[in-house]
Amino acid sequence: MTKNVLVVTEIRDGKLRKVSLEVLSAAKRMADGGKVTAIIIDNNNQELFSLLAHYGADQIFAVSSNQQDNNPTELCCDALATISSRVNPDAILLGHTSIGKDAAPLFAAHIGTALISDCIDIEVNGDSVVCTSPIYSGKAFHKARIKEGIIMATIRPNNIRIEEPDTSRTAEIINYAIEHRNVRTELKSVIRKASDSIDLSEAKIIVSGGRGVKSADGFKPLYELAEVVGGAVGASRAACDAGYCDYSLQIGQTGKVVTPDLYLACGISGAIQHIAGMSNSKAIVAINTDPEAPIFKVADYGIVGDLSQVIPILREKLRKLSH
Repeated sequence: MTKNVLVVTEIRDGKLRKVSLEVLSAAKRMADGGKVTAIIIDNNNQELFSLLAHYGADQIFAVSSNQQDNNPTELCCDALATISSRVNPDAILLGHTSIGKDAAPLFAAHIGTALISDCIDIEVNGDSVVCTSPIYSGKAFHKARIKEGIIMATIRPNNIRIEEPDTSRTAEIINYAIEHRNVRTELKSVIRKASDSIDLSEAKIIVSGGRGVKSADGFKPLYELAEVVGGAVGASRAACDAGYCDYSLQIGQTGKVVTPDLYLACGISGAIQHIAGMSNSKAIVAINTDPEAPIFKVADYGIVGDLSQVIPILREKLRKLSH
C-alpha cells in the first residue's frame, strides 16, 4: 500500500498552479490516511503553505538554494534526491509540466524505478496502483499496474478531480536549504510571450482557431469569445505556420496537449496531429464550412457554417447567458 507519498508542487507568478492541487488530491487518495509530503521551491508564503495543507499535505519542505535561478530541473532533482532519502516515499508524483516532464525521467533513472508519464487517472486497487495514460495519439489507453517498488508518475493537467479543501488542516513546515553540486547547465533567461491569457494546459474552456480563420485579424473574434466564456485561445499548427498567431498557442502532437471541459474548434479541419492534442477534451464543438471535415468525427457537436457569422452569434448569446 502507498502510505507515504511525496509530491512536487509548482508556483507560477506567485500562485500555486492548479495541477499542483490535482497532484495533491491524487496523493491524498493514494495515501488513504497515510502521509503526504509536499516540496515547494523558492517560497516562504504562509498562505501557500496553508493552501497545501488544506488540500492534503501533512508535511511541507520549503526548499531554497544557492543556485535558485540557474536550472529548475537540476534543482528539482536535487530536492527530490535529498528529501526522498529522508521521507522514504512509496510514491512520487509531479505535474506533467515543462519541469515535471524534464525532471521526472532524470530522477526515475537516478533511483532505478519506472516512470508512468502523462497519467490521466491513478487508482488504488487492493495492493496495487493502476495508472492510466493515453497512447497512440489518444486513440487508446494504457493501464500500468504497479505492485512493488517506488511508484513514480507525472499527471496531465485538468484530469484528476481536486478534493474539497479542509481548512482545519495544518502541516509541518520544514525549511530546507540545498547547495547545488557542479551545475552542468545554466538558465540565462526565460522568454515568455506577453499575454493575459489563461494557461492553455490548465484552461477549462479553449477557443481554438485553424487555417479557416484566414488571417491574424480572424483571431480577434476568437479572443473576444474566449473573454466572454473565461477561456483561453489556442490554434492548430496550420494557423501558426500561416503566421496568424504565435507558436505558443499551438495545440497538437508537436504543440501542447490539452484536456479542457469544452474545446471549440473554429475553422480547424482536424488533421490527426491536431486531434492528438485535444481529443480527450470532455466536450468538443466544431465549427467548419466543410461538412466532411475530419474534425466532425471527434466532435460532440458540430456547426456547419461561416465563422464570421457563427462566432458573433455565439458570443452574444453567451454574453447574455453570463449576465
